[in-house]
Amino acid sequence: MKFKLLIIALGMAAASWAQDATFNVATYNLRQLNGGDTEAGNGWERREPVVAKLVQFHDFDIFGTQEGFKNQLEQLKRDLPGYDYIGVARDDGKEAGEHSAIFYRTDLFDVVDHGDFWLSETPDRPGLGWDAACVRICTWGRFRHKPTGKEFLFFNLHMDHVGTVARTESAKLIKKKIDALGPELPVFLTGDFNVDQTSDSYKTITDGGVLTDAYERAKLVYATNGTFNNYRTNGFTTQRIDHVFTSPTVEVLKYGVLTDTYRTPNPAAEAADTNGTAPDEVGIVIYTPRTPSDHFPVRTTVTLP
Repeated sequence: MKFKLLIIALGMAAASWAQDATFNVATYNLRQLNGGDTEAGNGWERREPVVAKLVQFHDFDIFGTQEGFKNQLEQLKRDLPGYDYIGVARDDGKEAGEHSAIFYRTDLFDVVDHGDFWLSETPDRPGLGWDAACVRICTWGRFRHKPTGKEFLFFNLHMDHVGTVARTESAKLIKKKIDALGPELPVFLTGDFNVDQTSDSYKTITDGGVLTDAYERAKLVYATNGTFNNYRTNGFTTQRIDHVFTSPTVEVLKYGVLTDTYRTPNPAAEAADTNGTAPDEVGIVIYTPRTPSDHFPVRTTVTLP
């Protein structure tokens, strides 16, 4: 009887590992809450419900966020049932300042271990690094995919917008952390890198074959725009400053820049547009088009090796 139970247990374990660990990885700069955005009609209270629905509709399973303050993250968590997040604030390692939090589906992933480090010469405590203009932090987690038991590392960061040395040195630091925390595991690195695919820090990340750009390896790419929009719905760029990097062993099935928009009433121009060939019963009101953040999110579908 014991032998039969052992055989059944081994069979179940083998079946679990034989399953594909396929899920969606994303990165999203949420844009920090501030009065200037609110005055311009792009306040967080208006944007947050759209962000939450976007995440749910596009099936983000695990995703890195940037710029979120504690109250923003808690509000988003309340509107994302079944999600939790890890990460501390950059200014004090607790709740003060922006986060680089990682959200994940609790039914799909277990957090095996996690931590935070600063992008500086003293990564174990808050502080400016190199020529950076702001304190910058990276949050990491070791996750277990529940259906298969497979584990992976996930790093999420927001690189400095001014310091060129800081960005390159931060890229080197990330690679050191990967080597220290689990070089045998598949790795994801997401974030707002504040530079595009032609920069030196981007090349520092991709050189050596430890990390690869999901955009370059995806079997299907849907990217009709770059990733920074500055709240402009009519802008276009080829530059991608928000990236998803993976280990070369990770299969990248899809890559997309999601250019979702929404509309708000425009009191100055609410006249119905009656032009066109639509039936008389169909009317269009002129509203103001908006983006849920000043960055577009990047979403990928991946399979662990």
